[in-house]
Amino acid sequence: MRALITGIAGFAGSHLTDHLLSQNHEVSGIDIPGAPPDNLSHNLDRIALHEGDLLDKNRVRGILEEARPDWLFHLAAQSAVGASWEAPARTFEINLIAGVHLLDVCASLKNKMRIVLIGSADIYGGGSGELTEDSPFAPKNPYAVSKLALDLAAGQLGRSKDLDIVRMRPMNHTGPRQGPGTVIPDFVKQIAEIEAGKREPRLRTGNLEAQRDFSDVRDIVRAYALAAERGLSGEAYLLCSGRARKIQDILDHLLSAAKVSIDVEQDSEKMRPSESNVSRASHSKFTEATGWRPEIAFEQTLQDTLDFWRERT
Repeated sequence: MRALITGIAGFAGSHLTDHLLSQNHEVSGIDIPGAPPDNLSHNLDRIALHEGDLLDKNRVRGILEEARPDWLFHLAAQSAVGASWEAPARTFEINLIAGVHLLDVCASLKNKMRIVLIGSADIYGGGSGELTEDSPFAPKNPYAVSKLALDLAAGQLGRSKDLDIVRMRPMNHTGPRQGPGTVIPDFVKQIAEIEAGKREPRLRTGNLEAQRDFSDVRDIVRAYALAAERGLSGEAYLLCSGRARKIQDILDHLLSAAKVSIDVEQDSEKMRPSESNVSRASHSKFTEATGWRPEIAFEQTLQDTLDFWRERT
């Protein structure tokens, strides 16, 4: 298959590239103009890389007409919750307006494709029970609102313009190559810098009482590929590990793997104005449709992420 990935040089996009290439698919992608494609350095000779701003519909049209993908994975996004509080309008531009532009272009092309649109389980806002696709929407931050808006727009555009869209709603995923701005890379980056003597042995944290359902990014991108192959058009699917983990427990595990003794200090600047706190969720709908299950142990995810940052520091 010919696959095109928006946000190809990002965290998840680069891992999806790895997976699709391992399955012998042809891969092309769109990246931000001028951004160094560091995450793709090991694959640059195997992919077609296009620079383009998704807000530029003419440029997007030209890329899609040239690439003629069978599968289009829309991963490009402003994905940091903290940044969405600082710049909500820009978050809506990137996450909603650019996504609608992309779908408009797809609807106008003769080349029809399967669109895998990557949203977020943050649209549900959390809760004490088991989260499913039918749980009520309750976004608690600008990022989640922008993702919900595109998810609903994609559902409506898919029906009205006969687009073949599968909507994915992943929960938190982490792993090697994830940049600062989310909790686990923030922790491991600080640990790696402390080990290297580049900062004092004091790790600064936000809310350690929150619980999150974390998956390995390599499991998640495998699910995206299965969605392209086996997902039902028009459906939306949750992706998760099925287990909530307390941030304090994750930090304790990482500190036990550190090579030096490290103190912990809560930093008010790392506290979010509104916290989502999902206790557990279900991936049963997607598993029934595709056979997907998470495979990578969380402890392995943490170790691989820590080793990645040690190599970069």
